[in-house]
Amino acid sequence: MIEATSLPKEKACKAFEVSKQSFYKWKKREPLPDSDSGVLESMQKIALEFSRYGYRRITKSLHRQGEQVNHKRVYRIMKENNLLVRRKKFRPITTQSSHGLAVYPNLAKDLVVAKLNQLWVSDITYIYLPLGFAYLAAILDIFSRKCIGWCLGKNIDAQLTLDALNMAVDARQHIGFDETVHHSDRGVQYASHVYTDRLKELGILISMSGKGKVYDNAFAESFMKTLKVEEVYIKEYMTFEEAYANIKHFIDLVYNEKRLHSSIGYVPPAEFEADILNKSAS
Repeated sequence: MIEATSLPKEKACKAFEVSKQSFYKWKKREPLPDSDSGVLESMQKIALEFSRYGYRRITKSLHRQGEQVNHKRVYRIMKENNLLVRRKKFRPITTQSSHGLAVYPNLAKDLVVAKLNQLWVSDITYIYLPLGFAYLAAILDIFSRKCIGWCLGKNIDAQLTLDALNMAVDARQHIGFDETVHHSDRGVQYASHVYTDRLKELGILISMSGKGKVYDNAFAESFMKTLKVEEVYIKEYMTFEEAYANIKHFIDLVYNEKRLHSSIGYVPPAEFEADILNKSAS
């Protein structure tokens, strides 16, 4: 038998799928509070037997053992002790720009945004589920930073983006679209005839990022990153319906109604918009 001290750190880290940085961070960690030590021991036993369990299944297993602990505490302890499951690095491609459809110039690049419905930005991202992926299309109004349209679907197609667009249109038609610019990447969903025809029907100008210029759509990508970090990455959706309910809650009630945004004076987007509309009405 090989003793633990004789195995080089690099090989040990590789064998247990742990980075050297995580190993040294673990080694220098502060001792756990007594209240966490017993829970950690139970969690380690469960993780040893079921190596692919996430924090929710670990929490349920602890409950079955009589441990009174909530999922937030379990997540914290697992994160501090490198017990969180590392997902495979496969990422679905959300932007298929190799197509024969028409593309449009970037109208947003030098645009000075001074009012609502002047510049909308849109993007698509993916959400991990146990049996595959869900896809989120979202549209933001840059002036207020509000997410005005979104759709979570099981297919990454033009209907996904069209449903998000129609939600935005329903929410903003009272303002009008006389000078509205809709900006997106060059993906086939946004370049599709059904999508561009809908924009033209509404009189909305079409703008697209330059080829290979990922930063041209930075505002939309920033929103998706916020959604992932503050909602998706701290949850473990088991079903599409669960993902939908949680993402809806985050966008509608947290991001739009409560989350403070520095670019609009540290107020939530909905409050900012209400103030703008009240001033214009008076």
